[in-house]
Amino acid sequence: MNKLNEFETQWVTKINEYLTSQLKQQIQQPLLNEAMTYSVAAGGKRLRPLLTLATLTTFNVSITEDRLKAATALELVHTYSLIHDDLPAMDNDDLRRGKPTNHVKFGEDIAILAGDALLTLAFEWLTTNQLSTQQQVQLVAGIAQAAGPNGMVAGQVDDVANEANQLTLDQLMQLHKRKTGDLIHYAVLSGLIMADATDYTNWLQFADSFGLAFQIYDDILDVTSNEADLGKPVAQDGNKNTYPNLLGLDGAYQKLATTIEEGRQALQLAEEQTGLNTTLLESFFSYFKLNEEN
Repeated sequence: MNKLNEFETQWVTKINEYLTSQLKQQIQQPLLNEAMTYSVAAGGKRLRPLLTLATLTTFNVSITEDRLKAATALELVHTYSLIHDDLPAMDNDDLRRGKPTNHVKFGEDIAILAGDALLTLAFEWLTTNQLSTQQQVQLVAGIAQAAGPNGMVAGQVDDVANEANQLTLDQLMQLHKRKTGDLIHYAVLSGLIMADATDYTNWLQFADSFGLAFQIYDDILDVTSNEADLGKPVAQDGNKNTYPNLLGLDGAYQKLATTIEEGRQALQLAEEQTGLNTTLLESFFSYFKLNEEN
């Protein structure tokens, strides 16, 4: 078992229990509670809050309930984005994490409202804790920028608006930096904020490399995996701007390997600069299986 697997074993169950218990306590409207909990509790890798907790651990900062609350707020935003992404007006997907999507289960109206509620609840969680006011402000600003009109939403618009246009590699990377990468960037940033770090540069370069690698790998899996393993439809990206479509499958694997190496180099520089052990964060790259490992 590698360090990532050990960290997942230590924290994923705690993250899941915290999410579901807090939703049960806080959401008074029964149908809304059911719809929100349905998607939050559907599973998932929890990579984003895990990255935040791993950043705190790397900086030798204890994971208190307040810091766990702030870390899991990001999962609420991520889940909202998935609910809305699956809607008929967007990707029109019927399956997510091996279960019917939220709008299939509850209808479009309730799904939209459940997503809205998860997004706004995230901001509540970032400000109803015992973190310092300065940290709360930085966290709220960070997640708003990552998820908002210059971040994830902008990336989603780029994706929808360019379905019929062939993008260059630089354009595709910029699209995915916003759509996927910015929430992962924030996952590490939030850990740095709560750790009172002073220099973010190399840590955020790692985050950006991981975010790009995550999207490349997701595109690869749409070609190479199957619905049972992924828990969602595959072969959905035939006419879309993806790395395999632009670079070919071998080229996408090569880009993945290069991106992972860039992230590892950033962590090495961070370790040399601070003296902190970056092995845990580096282990997150074990999530990706390179071509020669398949």
